[in-house]
Amino acid sequence: MSALKPAWVVPGGRVLADGLQLTLSKDGPPRVRAGTHVAHVVSASPDRLHIGIPADCPGGPTKVHVDPGDSELGSILVARQIAQGLHQVDNPAFDGLGRLFLTQSGSRGSQAEIPLYRMGADGTRDPIQIEVPNPTSLAMGPDGAMYISSRFDGQVYRLFADDTVEMYASELGVPTGLAFSRDGSLFVGDRSGSIVRVRPNREVEIFATLPLSVAAFHLAFGPDDCLYVSAPTLASHDPIYRITPDRLVDTLVDGFGRPQGLAFDSEGRLYVVEALAGAAGLYRVDLTKPEPELIVSAPVLIGLAFDPLGGLVLASSDTIWRLDVPLKPLALPFSRP
Repeated sequence: MSALKPAWVVPGGRVLADGLQLTLSKDGPPRVRAGTHVAHVVSASPDRLHIGIPADCPGGPTKVHVDPGDSELGSILVARQIAQGLHQVDNPAFDGLGRLFLTQSGSRGSQAEIPLYRMGADGTRDPIQIEVPNPTSLAMGPDGAMYISSRFDGQVYRLFADDTVEMYASELGVPTGLAFSRDGSLFVGDRSGSIVRVRPNREVEIFATLPLSVAAFHLAFGPDDCLYVSAPTLASHDPIYRITPDRLVDTLVDGFGRPQGLAFDSEGRLYVVEALAGAAGLYRVDLTKPEPELIVSAPVLIGLAFDPLGGLVLASSDTIWRLDVPLKPLALPFSRP
């Protein structure tokens, strides 16, 4: 039996079966099934199959079989769809209770009637009607509040438990990615080319400069207290940047085609969403040996989030999927000076 790689897949993604001993027919590629659904064979050779998982394949553990003989190639975990009809620009975000926050960002300058949703573990999606134009990026703060950037008005808002908001910081350029450091400072990615730091006293300063992004900055703090940034440009390849606490900027890993959402798991491993067609999916990078490993294959993704109660959520611009896998987010021990 061949192992399938990657073992986790969003419907519409591709998996590889290697080390086979197939006898290929002149009539075309062999017939492959993912569960009860006929899968698309992207390419075939006697020892290898590239298999497209059907877009309507249901979520959950799924066995893959190939003819002749209905031989089992292995099992994959297919992500299950939990929401659609949204507009995500960056990662969704969980709060400390395991509730998932999702955006209806809309076109620049528009104001959606319901710009934000909160989804419980039972799948119930509650609308949050707040006056925030183009909600873009989300981050839970050390105070337990959800922070929301607006790429339209250049501000970051704080959402309280009673679903009221206040303006937290302003004049931030085109704020996209958000991330909190251990001392409670909020870092904001201005896609015009700046990383802005908002200290706990709300003092605002430019922390670092990077090439401007054609899409959005995506930010995440690692266990080493460095800030990691992806910033898709018009180049054929883009790096993942690492910015040290003393503002030194270097490259962790290069070669992503269109890197987007970032997040760290509880073991300190970095996960990077690749949005480039043909290579799209979720990659894992060990900071000690930064060689990207494809973890989840997908047709297209924008962001991700780890459930503090366990599990992984993946987002395209309009759809959310969940994988019930034993992963949790990195938890920074916040402190205020």
